[in-house]
Amino acid sequence: MRITERKYLDTYKESVGNEISKLIKKFDFSDNRGGFEYLTKASAVYSSNIEGNSIDLNSYMNYEMNKDKFKVGKEIEEIENLIEAYEFAQSNKLNEKNLLNCHKIFSDTLLIRSKRGKYRVEQVGVFGRTGLAYMAVEPELVEKEMKLFFQDVNELISSDLNEIEVFYFASLIHLRFAHIHPFRDGNGRAARLIEKWFVTEKLGYDFWKMPSEEYYKNNQARYYETIHLGANFYELNYDKCSSFLKMLPNCLR
Repeated sequence: MRITERKYLDTYKESVGNEISKLIKKFDFSDNRGGFEYLTKASAVYSSNIEGNSIDLNSYMNYEMNKDKFKVGKEIEEIENLIEAYEFAQSNKLNEKNLLNCHKIFSDTLLIRSKRGKYRVEQVGVFGRTGLAYMAVEPELVEKEMKLFFQDVNELISSDLNEIEVFYFASLIHLRFAHIHPFRDGNGRAARLIEKWFVTEKLGYDFWKMPSEEYYKNNQARYYETIHLGANFYELNYDKCSSFLKMLPNCLR
C-alpha cells in the first residue's frame, strides 16, 4: 500500500469527502475555543490519553496554573514533552528528519536515550485485552518502508491537492504510519501528529486547531476498531479502510 493511492478516493467523496469544504467553512478557527496555545496543549493531552495517560485536560490546565503546588510526575512530563514536539512541528516543515526529532522530544519518558528519535531494531506487536492484535513489519524492513513512506509524503506535499484530497491523504498517512509502527514506542502519538502536520502543510497553520486528537479520544473504541485492518503487516486489507478515513473530517462537526 502506498499513501499516494487514489483507489478509495471516489468512495471517500461519496461518504464524507464532498462535505469537507462545508465543514471547514463552518468550523470555528477563531480563538473562541481557547486560543492557539491552549488548543496545542489540548491536542497533546488527548493524544496522551489515548495511550493510557490518566491526566485529563482539566487536571493538566489546573496544574499549569498552580505548578508550585503540584508534584511533577511522569504523566505530566509525558504531556509536556508532547506539547514541545507539537510546538516544534508547528515551526518546521514536515519531513523525515523533523519527524524523528519530534519523536526524540516526546519519547523522553517513554524510551531509553538510544531509542529516541530512531527507528526500532526490535520486532513489535500491538496487544489488546485478548492478546496479540497486530504484528508490525520486521525491524530490518522498517527503514526501507519509511523511506518509501516519506518519498510519498514529499510527493503529496509538492502536489496540488484540493481540500478533499488533503483530508483523504492525511488519513492514509496516519493509517499507514500506524501499520508500519516504525518506533519502539510512541507510534500512535506520532501518527496523530503527522496527520495534522500534513493538513497544515497543505491548508494552512490554522488547521493545527483541529480537534482531531479529542475526536479520536472521544471515539476511541471506533478509532482502534477501524485502524485494525489485519492481523499482521502482510495481511492488511485496505479495502476496508473507508471507515477510518471518515473519522478525520468528522472532527470538524
